[in-house]
Amino acid sequence: MPKTTISALRAQQTSIIEDIGQRLASGTRTLICTGASGGQGAYLVSRLARHTMRPVFVVTASMGEAENFAQDLNFFAGPDSPEPCVFSPYNILPFKRVSYHNEIAARRIRILYQLATGHRDAGLVVAPVETLLQQIIPRQELADYADLLMVNEEIDRDGLVEKLTSGGYNHAAMVEEPGDYSVRGDIVDVFSPMYENPLRVELFGDTVESIRLFSASSQRKLQSLSEAVILPAREAVLHKHQLHHIIERTRSQRQAAGLPKSAETEFVERIREEGIFAGVESLLPLIYGELDTVFDYMPTNALVIAADTGAIEKAAVDKQDLAVRNYDSACQDQRMCVSPEQIYQDWDEAKACLEKHQQILFREIDIYSPAKARTPDADRIDLSVDDLSDLEASLGGHRRDEQILKPLAGWINQHCNSGYTTVMVCRSKSQARRLLDLIEAYEIQPQIISDFSEMPAFSSKPGICIGRLSSGFVWHDQQLALVTDRQIFGTRVRPRSRKDARQTVQSAFLDFADLNAGDLVVHMDHGIGRYQGLEKITLEGVTNDFLVLEYRGGDKLFVPVDRMDIVQKYMGVDDVAPVVDKLGGTSWARVKSKAKKSVEKIAGDLLDLYARRKVQQGYAFGVADSYYKDFEAGFPYEETEDQLKAISDVISDMESDVPMDRLICGDVGYGKTEVALRAAFKAVNDGKQVAVLVPTTLLAEQHFRTFSERFERYPVSVESLNRFRTRKQQTQIIEGLKQGRVDVVIGTHRLLQKDMAFKDLGLIIIDEEQRFGVRHKEKLKKMRTSVDVLSMTATPIPRTLHMSMLGVRDISVITTPPELRHPIISYISEFDAAVIAEAIRSELARGGQIFFVHNNISTIDNMARRLSEMVPEVRMGVAHGRLGEDALERVMYGFINKDIDMLVSTTIVESGLDIPNANTMIINRADRMGLAQLYQLRGRVGRADTQAYAYMIVPREAALSRDAQKRLKVVMEHSDLGAGFQIALNDLKIRGGGAALGVSQSGHIAAVGYDMFLKLMEEAVGRLKGEAVTEPLEPEINIPVSVFIPESYIADIDQRLAAYRRLARMTDLKDVADFREELTDRYGKPPAEALHLLLKIMLRILAVRAGVRRLDLTWETMSLSFSGMHQKNPHGLMDLIQSDPGRYRFTPDHVLCVPMGKTRINSLMNQAKKILMEIATYVNN
Repeated sequence: MPKTTISALRAQQTSIIEDIGQRLASGTRTLICTGASGGQGAYLVSRLARHTMRPVFVVTASMGEAENFAQDLNFFAGPDSPEPCVFSPYNILPFKRVSYHNEIAARRIRILYQLATGHRDAGLVVAPVETLLQQIIPRQELADYADLLMVNEEIDRDGLVEKLTSGGYNHAAMVEEPGDYSVRGDIVDVFSPMYENPLRVELFGDTVESIRLFSASSQRKLQSLSEAVILPAREAVLHKHQLHHIIERTRSQRQAAGLPKSAETEFVERIREEGIFAGVESLLPLIYGELDTVFDYMPTNALVIAADTGAIEKAAVDKQDLAVRNYDSACQDQRMCVSPEQIYQDWDEAKACLEKHQQILFREIDIYSPAKARTPDADRIDLSVDDLSDLEASLGGHRRDEQILKPLAGWINQHCNSGYTTVMVCRSKSQARRLLDLIEAYEIQPQIISDFSEMPAFSSKPGICIGRLSSGFVWHDQQLALVTDRQIFGTRVRPRSRKDARQTVQSAFLDFADLNAGDLVVHMDHGIGRYQGLEKITLEGVTNDFLVLEYRGGDKLFVPVDRMDIVQKYMGVDDVAPVVDKLGGTSWARVKSKAKKSVEKIAGDLLDLYARRKVQQGYAFGVADSYYKDFEAGFPYEETEDQLKAISDVISDMESDVPMDRLICGDVGYGKTEVALRAAFKAVNDGKQVAVLVPTTLLAEQHFRTFSERFERYPVSVESLNRFRTRKQQTQIIEGLKQGRVDVVIGTHRLLQKDMAFKDLGLIIIDEEQRFGVRHKEKLKKMRTSVDVLSMTATPIPRTLHMSMLGVRDISVITTPPELRHPIISYISEFDAAVIAEAIRSELARGGQIFFVHNNISTIDNMARRLSEMVPEVRMGVAHGRLGEDALERVMYGFINKDIDMLVSTTIVESGLDIPNANTMIINRADRMGLAQLYQLRGRVGRADTQAYAYMIVPREAALSRDAQKRLKVVMEHSDLGAGFQIALNDLKIRGGGAALGVSQSGHIAAVGYDMFLKLMEEAVGRLKGEAVTEPLEPEINIPVSVFIPESYIADIDQRLAAYRRLARMTDLKDVADFREELTDRYGKPPAEALHLLLKIMLRILAVRAGVRRLDLTWETMSLSFSGMHQKNPHGLMDLIQSDPGRYRFTPDHVLCVPMGKTRINSLMNQAKKILMEIATYVNN
């Protein structure tokens, strides 16, 4: 007999759920439920949705609560339940010159359309009250715009493009974000908000030949569709024939608001010239006249759930007040704006609309008021649900005991014996396995299940369920007992679903897609020149594309695009202008030789240190015990694969008797500190001491806080030694280290001074070593041969350097973004008091903190005063490098301890400061910052699970240089986590090599360029390791047909360059075949010239395998010149000739000639391919 699951049993059970269902069916308009909050509220809603089979609309006080509630609903959802969707508001309130975020706009449009059409995916919607208040695109407008494209149906392509423009779509070279579209011949790519992925519509004449979804990151096909819906990209749809109505409404509004004529003129001109522009959504009443609200879209039979009525009402009133303030500010700035009541629904009106639907109101406790007496149709029901505060308190009291989970074991046994379904909820498999290991010691054998709905009901055996739940509870009516790992281990994690970070294709090819005429490039053989563009050259009837490079004296070098891999974009060091070389001169060879000597010395020193360490006897730490497992379980997140690999590398290094010297490289906030914490715990657990060395005092305090919190449950003494400590405190700490009373010490270079001594030092952890001075590095070098050393850096290590370093330096790279981290939503804005004030107030409203970066010490106090006038209620602190020690300490402590809401500071906050509660960053004059600096700054926020926002404040666009705009755009484009690796390589402040080597090499990097420096470094390391260093073979291939990608096929030059770049890097025939498929998918059938290019690339790949230096192919003959150093068996050529002496012959100057005699290019190429493959079998097998 099959076992009854909790899902099946609950469906049959008559209980409080059935009682509520019956009351609703009998016509009860309002039902007040007390005792439902958090997890139990979501459990009730998920059961009611299944029981009543009605659409459900849940209202919360804030966006954070909406996301938490949706997360909990997801946990309880059965296989047949609709997935809850969060209907977010625009986080930028009206009257701003800031464009609403593309993805938020798209998600809203999709939900509105699904609500309007009764789509199943909108059967369970969760929204903060702000979403209800914002007036939106009229339902009829959305319905009129929505367009169904069908395969084999005729469409007007130009009409479609016009429609996309009117719907706020952005014309792009490559479609990557919602609201992008692109036209390439008969192919139209469009990212409609209706879908998670963009659409590719292929036409044959005016007929739709195919529709397919494709990946925004790879640009490759995902699946075919027979039809697709095109929705507007934004809520402002601008029809040309309505322009005169918009102008009339604008004039009336301007007069009513008493604004000058210039405000109207500016708005009308922008509408005429740009169509949908940044911030136009906040002027929707001017576009449409009349707006709708969410209630106009909501199904009439929708059941409304209000998650916390008191908090909802307060949030609604606060938002209305904020909108009024924004309106007043816009009027003072004499900007075009509409009154708040035209764009925001009044809360009393919204309440009246809610009351038209049946409602369930959740309250913690039901407080009687005269207002309630006037609503006789409001039924009341008490859910009698217990929270787990007593269990949490008991577990907290046992933290230092041997049996830390004894209270949990008692709680489980009690509820299982009472016939309750008892479940422990763990957010990850690894956490579930840890809990299983620890709980089995109490003779409890839980079963692990992956979905709550599959849990056997009323089982005497408890379950461990993988999932996310905000809080556990005991519901007696439902005989259900749930506890979360957060409640068990006391780690404070706010569960939240992770959005997949979409890496853009562009980021993979930024090196060449960003190449503009006049940019400096490095040719492997001829040195530094200037790129002057692509040029078509026809020789003897054959046309090819060439990169044109100009050298000193105006000499030009033409590089065939299929060999462009020997040219790299020059990346050097800020403020150091390199010398352009002379073609055929000696300067390049000289500079290269100097750099080569330098890297050989560095590599020699590294190798020497590595060798000495390998023969030195170190301390071998013991294997992990149960204490270590308990420490692991205290980590509040799921480790990423990279992180686990790094931890495993470190632990195995420590358990070896060779002293560890490992570098952990990972982006800001990717979990390097947790790797260090586990290494430190392992060392202390073995009775050894740990020293943590950091570059700044603030970072020392930050690490001190993190280490203290994680070691709090264990008998470990952690101290911080830096200039924030008094002389007496420092003396006590040093004495404690000598006597062994202090286990972990964290400090700046103070730890390297002569008076420092340890009783038994076992591990040194160094954060951002490249930022220490030469003298300190020398001292560290001496330490490295005797104790275990773990270094950490957020500067990216290029993969090639990482690979070449194997056997010279142990490196672990963490490239995966941590779970529960969201890409930071970024905005570029002018200095607008309303934008800044609202950004601050929105963060304060959700209990968070704000960084305001103003990188000018002389004006920072004036800026602080100005901000204080804008937002008088904010508690503010000012921090910069010239503050006295005590003042800086007070400010930073105040911010870390949440006594200060907003830190106004210089880029002092850049250095690894981690304040999980600070999730809004405003960067003033962002245009003056370096790219890596901006990225590091942005990485200060979004460190916890809360959505983070970054506002980059710049002067009016006219005053912004093209470079500065580009710089900001790159940071915006790479808002996905993990983009630091592309960003840092885009910036000219390259420090990656220095971080891996522990040195700064800016002089040589400036002279030869970053790529050439890395190449020299890799070769030097290889030679020292005894590896044969052979220059890669770059064969010259000449064939009798034109080979290029026509502009008519790929119009965008950046895309063409990226395609050429990829082809030049290919080393496998399969890559070429895949690329042909991709071209066909993205651009349609390739023209003959492009196909010839692919064939030429195939010949180049085969020529490399055959050791061919040059190949000349004509209709009659193929001539081949060879490179013996690239052949394992050069004498094999003689065997080849002897195998068919009538066919192959060698000329006196060692050129192999083979007669061809083919009249069609495909036949000629195929024959050439076969000959090269045959040669390869003779010389390289």
